[in-house]
This record gives sequence, structure tokens and C-alpha cells, in this order.
Amino acid sequence: MKPLKVIFAGGGTGGHLFPALAIADKLKQRSSSNARPDILFIGTKRGLEFRIRESLGYPLKLINVRGMARRLTLVNLLVPFLLVGAVVKSMLIIARFHPDIVIGSGGYVMGPVLIAAIIMGKRRVIQEQNSFPGVTTRKLAGKVDRVFLGFGEASKYLPAKARLVESGNPIKEVIGTIPPEEGRRYFGVQSGKRVILILGGSQGATAINRNILSHIAKLPEDFHLIWQTGERDYKDVAASAGGKVSGRALFAFTDRIEYAYAAADIVIARAGALTLAEIIAAGSPSLLVPYPHAAGDHQRKNALPMEKMGASIIVEDRQLREKNLLDEAVGVFQSGLYDAMKKAVESLRARRNRPAADLIADEIEALLNIS
Repeated sequence: MKPLKVIFAGGGTGGHLFPALAIADKLKQRSSSNARPDILFIGTKRGLEFRIRESLGYPLKLINVRGMARRLTLVNLLVPFLLVGAVVKSMLIIARFHPDIVIGSGGYVMGPVLIAAIIMGKRRVIQEQNSFPGVTTRKLAGKVDRVFLGFGEASKYLPAKARLVESGNPIKEVIGTIPPEEGRRYFGVQSGKRVILILGGSQGATAINRNILSHIAKLPEDFHLIWQTGERDYKDVAASAGGKVSGRALFAFTDRIEYAYAAADIVIARAGALTLAEIIAAGSPSLLVPYPHAAGDHQRKNALPMEKMGASIIVEDRQLREKNLLDEAVGVFQSGLYDAMKKAVESLRARRNRPAADLIADEIEALLNIS
């Protein structure tokens, strides 16, 4: 059997890139040793995929495309021309690579690559992470072979003819399997301390970072912080955090996030779809601060079921002026709420059937008649 050839198009942020990597790794894992899949990623120079290209694990081709800015700018006038150029370049890449299937996982890089696949008659699917689908998914859902949904709620925003599969979001399967003591040892956590994990995503979350910095001096000594700042805020946080957090426990981005989740007792994070899937897999109670400017307010929609189940507490972005996120996290333990939240998130974890990457790989193999 000849090796499967797959193009992945998605990136910009970890929320779009990491599901693609999880699917790619799963396809590779399921192949025979003499028929390893030939996998190619397409991204942009501005995306996370380019910044971590050395550790990506797969070859990366670049196209030049950008999304429309929310406000009127001169750059917006260039977007249609960049899109046409990106479609043409994507067609050239596809013609040279001859993929069996093209998989889009979001971000503005997905659009031109999927359009090229449609023009060239290639099999193509979309993996949509959010409860409110991105504009490219909404536009192209009816023109692809499958749309894999992270949240079933997304279906109401997509055309009736779209072939939808509620798969959940693919994540690193190792998350939730690392023993807590191994994670704590990795980050140098002293025995008896509670661990608060702060996640800003690959892009960072400046409002969360500022709130933590404003109150870090008053953090009780029996709490330990592990803090992913995002690249944008790392230098400022490192200069301002003092001795409260340093070394491995303070980082812009890590590809060992499974150790951070293993060490954590509670997570403070935005409510991106991938982050929530990871939080559930890790079995971690959480404080969620939905990004208020997300398209369709999808982060709030992502977070609401978690709060309803009692696994998370939502703190609105606008409340960060008067609320202390560290106090809120410490209060979960002091109020006795922690055990109930832990039980709730563990029940969500137990509801997961098969890992999303497995289900998606099954569907792709069936689509391509691979036995």
C-alpha cells in the first residue's frame, strides 16, 4: 500500500495548529512502518507554526495571506489580492505534492488552501474547534467532504448540506496521563504547595497577565504559580514578577504543557476550545475568563457548559478591574468548593468516549477507502 499523502492547513495560533498536529500524529501512529504517511503543513510567517518550525515535526511550506482587520485599514485593501496569490501558490503546492486529502484546522491560512483543493478536486475536510464556527468554516462547510466539530452547538451555524461529525477537539493524548508528582518535580514545586496554572495561550492574554501581576505580591506562601505568559508579554512579566515565579515555571510557550497540567491543582485561562478540551482531559478545576472580542462571543459559549456543570467559574473580562484572579483561585480551596469542582470536571472527563483524533482518523480512512 502506498503511503497516505496529507496536507494540513491551519495555524496562526496554537488553538488551530495543535489539533492539526494531533491528527497528523494519530495518522502516523496508525500507519504501518513501511507505509508512513507523507505529511506537509502549510502556514504563514506570522503564525506559531513558523516560530516553532524546528520542533514542528513535519515539513512546512509558507503562503502569504492575512485576515481582515476588524477596523478599516489600508491593509484590508490588500487582503483580496493576497488571497488570490495565496490560492495560486496553494494550487502549485498541491500540484507538486499530490495529496490524497487536505485537512483545514482553522485560521486565515486555511481558506486559500481549501479553495485550491476545491478547484483541483481534492478530498478535503475541516476540523472546527469552536462552538461558533470561524468565517472560513461557515463559507466552505458545504463544499468539503466532512466537517469535524469540537462542539455540537456549531452545527446550527452551518449549512444543512454540510456533512458534520461531532468529534470533539483533538489534543495531545498524553495530557492527563502524567502523574502529578512527575509534573510537580519538573517544575520544582515544593511538597505541600497548591499549584495555580495560568495559561494565556500561544498569543498570551494581556488582561489576565496584568491582573496576576497586580496581585502576585499577596499570593499566600503555600501556593506555587506555573505561568505561561504568551510571547508578547513574557519580557514584561519576567521583569515584574520578582521572586514569586521564575525558572521553568515562567515561560512564554512550552511544548511540554502536559507536565504543567499534571502539576496543576487549578487553572486560570481564557476559554479557547482547545484549552477547554485540555482542561477536561487533565481533570482540572478552572477559572475561565472568556475573551470578550472573540467572533460570535464563542469563548463565552464554550465556557458556559463548564460552569453549568460546576467544573469551572467564569470571570468576565470586564470584572478584572475589581477582581483578583489569584484571590478567586485561592478562595476555591478556602471555601471548600474545590472538591465539588474536581468531581464535576472528572465526570466530564469520564464522558469522553474515544479520543477525537482517533475518531477523525477513522473518518478520514473511511473517506479514502483505507482499510
